[in-house]
Amino acid sequence: MGAATVADGIVQRLTAWGVDRVFGFAGDGIDPLLAALHRREADVELVTARHEEMAAFMATGHAKYGGGVGVCLATQGPGAIHLLNGLYDAKLDRKPVVAIVGQIVSTALGSGYLQEVDLHTLFKDVCAQYVQTVVSPEQLPHVLDAAFRTALATSGPACVIVPHDVQKADLPDGDQHAHGLVSSSTAFARGHAVPRQDDLRRAADLLAAGERVAVLVGQGAAGATDQVRRVVERLGAGLTTSLLGKPLLDESLPYHCGVMGHLGTTASADLMSRCDTLLIVGSNDPWTEFYPAPGQARAVQVDVTGRNIGTKYPAEVALVGDAADTLDALLPLLPERTGWRSEVEVAVREWHDVAEQRVRLPADPLNPELVVRELSGHLPADAQVAVDVGSVTYWYARHLRLPPGVPAHLSSTLASMGSAMPYGIAAKLLHPDRPVVALAGDGAMQMNGLSELITVAARWRDWADPRFVVLVLHNGDLAEVTWEQREMEGDPRFETSQRVPVFPYAGYAELLGLVGITVRSPQELDHAWRRAMAADRPVLVEAVVDPDVPLLAPRQPEEKVEQMLRGIAQEPGNERAAQRVREQRAHEG
Repeated sequence: MGAATVADGIVQRLTAWGVDRVFGFAGDGIDPLLAALHRREADVELVTARHEEMAAFMATGHAKYGGGVGVCLATQGPGAIHLLNGLYDAKLDRKPVVAIVGQIVSTALGSGYLQEVDLHTLFKDVCAQYVQTVVSPEQLPHVLDAAFRTALATSGPACVIVPHDVQKADLPDGDQHAHGLVSSSTAFARGHAVPRQDDLRRAADLLAAGERVAVLVGQGAAGATDQVRRVVERLGAGLTTSLLGKPLLDESLPYHCGVMGHLGTTASADLMSRCDTLLIVGSNDPWTEFYPAPGQARAVQVDVTGRNIGTKYPAEVALVGDAADTLDALLPLLPERTGWRSEVEVAVREWHDVAEQRVRLPADPLNPELVVRELSGHLPADAQVAVDVGSVTYWYARHLRLPPGVPAHLSSTLASMGSAMPYGIAAKLLHPDRPVVALAGDGAMQMNGLSELITVAARWRDWADPRFVVLVLHNGDLAEVTWEQREMEGDPRFETSQRVPVFPYAGYAELLGLVGITVRSPQELDHAWRRAMAADRPVLVEAVVDPDVPLLAPRQPEEKVEQMLRGIAQEPGNERAAQRVREQRAHEG
């Protein structure tokens, strides 16, 4: 091997930042980087996806499942463009990711060269906090260090662009110490933030004055679950979570109302519509119509980022600080109260009854709500869960009971289809001794999940625990959009746009050397889940489910329900869907 190159320096710097895995896809614009990774493959593993978008989702998943900064790698032009969706997922769900992107040789920039794209313009929004091109070898260390520090400090994506000729250039020897040369290091630390005592006292006084306190918890409450429970119990409050906050607290708690929002529960809707005081902890949930009505509730908001305060609901008192430490400081100031705990518990029990009625409704051939609910009893205590976007998100939010400590992640704020498989792969590579369960609809599987099932088939023999269970809800329909067309527009289902072509999902898994299981009746579910969790290799469970099971938001106004029914009425012969809407509405009481 000759002199070390800038590409070698990049890999060396990645290891200094603790990176041992990079997600990417090959291309000639990063050939020197690929060669450098090859030389250091004992230190940094290159995980190849089937598409750069999936590599970016894997990097985001790596960060979400606790792996630190996720790193993705792509070539210039189309490879760089493909990264955008996964990087926006990191931006909107606030996860640290660094994208390393190739570029055409610097001497050809501006000439309209093959695959030339203005990458700064391309990435300036998604990586708004930091995007930089390395134009000389001496620039490399401080640019890469700044990208990592920015990703960590802002909980978002950053981008480093390296032209092909710069990647091949010799790496300078020794330390840099001259005018115009910038020395750098991999030092990084997080600050310790606690609100001022006066703000804590104001928050305590506001919460003490409330008679019907609701606590909304988001992903920012990670690490503060004990404190959240103590606050809720001290105030006799009710608890609800954002979609991202769902895995944090045990949903069997008698005052836990489940997930808030359009895909949430009747208990959460009742909690938010009846409270007079709201405590928001680490949440920036976008479902504003499901918050208390304007003027209904006084609010305290806890967030480590001051810019999040008051952005979704008007907060009267802002507590900027780490959730655990802030609640620890707040607790001694709060009074012991019974509050409206008994009323909240009634609402929770009523929701559990509603949920049980819904999953037991007959369907043709199978109720998707029942499929996901039955999974709850089979989830291993050390599982990792990945959830896609679509109707499956509703059933996850409402019916999947996660064992304490089991992580579950999805593309929440971007809400991008196709996230479950790359997330699941990232989780499995982080913890190969733990089972993974990925939940997806047939639309998401056809979008990209089938391709990433090839990745699973190629890698599973290296895993200490080979279990990687994929649930595909096969209903032949883009069901969430179908129900949105009816609910939001009063329009009928548009067959041409909504139909998902027939595909043998379980058979395809078998073709790849995996286990495929097809389920068409409730009686087959228990055996299917038992078989999947006991298998010696990855399993795809294809549940053939009814597309006419409604995605009805909790406590919808009558006019919204009537609009949905008007949409269905324009679909010849689909009285069954309308009847199920009426049944679900009746269950709510």
